[in-house]
Amino acid sequence: MKATSTEIRIQTICLLILSIISVALGLFLVRPVMIPFTLALFFTFMLDPLIDIQLKYFKIPRLLAIFTTLIIGFIILLTFLALISTSIQQMATNFDSYQDKVENLLRDGANNLNLERFGINPKELITPFFSNINKSVGGIVFGTINTLVKLLSQGILILIFVIFLLIGKKKNISPKDSVWKEIEIRVKRYISTKFLLSMITGILVGVTLSLLNIDLALVFGLLAFLLNFIPSIGSIIATLLPLPVVIVSPDISSFIAISAIAMPGIIQFSIGNVIEPKIMGDSLDLHPVAILMALIFWGMIWGLVGMLLAAPLTAIMKIIFEKIEYTSPLANLLAGRIE
Repeated sequence: MKATSTEIRIQTICLLILSIISVALGLFLVRPVMIPFTLALFFTFMLDPLIDIQLKYFKIPRLLAIFTTLIIGFIILLTFLALISTSIQQMATNFDSYQDKVENLLRDGANNLNLERFGINPKELITPFFSNINKSVGGIVFGTINTLVKLLSQGILILIFVIFLLIGKKKNISPKDSVWKEIEIRVKRYISTKFLLSMITGILVGVTLSLLNIDLALVFGLLAFLLNFIPSIGSIIATLLPLPVVIVSPDISSFIAISAIAMPGIIQFSIGNVIEPKIMGDSLDLHPVAILMALIFWGMIWGLVGMLLAAPLTAIMKIIFEKIEYTSPLANLLAGRIE
């Protein structure tokens, strides 16, 4: 007895669901290798235009172009690390001032609540709080060093992948109408535009907070650059990140405190909601709800890296789904075209 078209479609959908679950589990299990490889792939997309410019205008060998591009990347990375180190040293220098400000805030709050009326001594609450903070500083330092070591090891693996991907790439290896070519064009356009706009956002946020004399301004600028790759929620998080530092910083007026949140928010809104849509258009062809679901899905599998890469990874899946007859409805669903 032959199966009807409806039964075939139901079977296909069920198999697709099982396949997605299996692939998700596989990606979760092999994340120590797949995360560096995927990051390297996207870095390759980012570096390719620089290599192409050198090949086109300077007529140098490809290996030399790759070498100079990697050197430029190292210089940018070292600059970022130097800026972060300077900001952290500045915060460590002002740690006592932060502690005094927090203590004053807690004392004022305890006095306003009139805890002594209930037989509670405010000092008994405040003193253990700061002793716990001092004890945890060593743990925070150790945790930070451990994280930096992990990032360094991951960075070496990513660098190896990037070098081999750039060297092994052959020009015109696939026809223009192939799936990979379409993926490469769309993802390159998205990453290059997003990188440029995110860099502008990070610079403006960092400069604005620096002019307002907010500690860790450069770190917040770098975080604004990175979090801008997370659609929708990234800009909100980046805007609110300076809030704790603003609260505990001594000698900051109410106007400066409000400006430190409002001005980065205006920058994020202007670039993310006005400039970016005009420049990028609908390059990924993904519905906002699909992007939010992708953030949750990839965040569960690969954590923060998954959230950073959620939009382009989902766009790649959509392109592949479009080329397969039985999964084309799923591609339309991701694009928000529900018939």
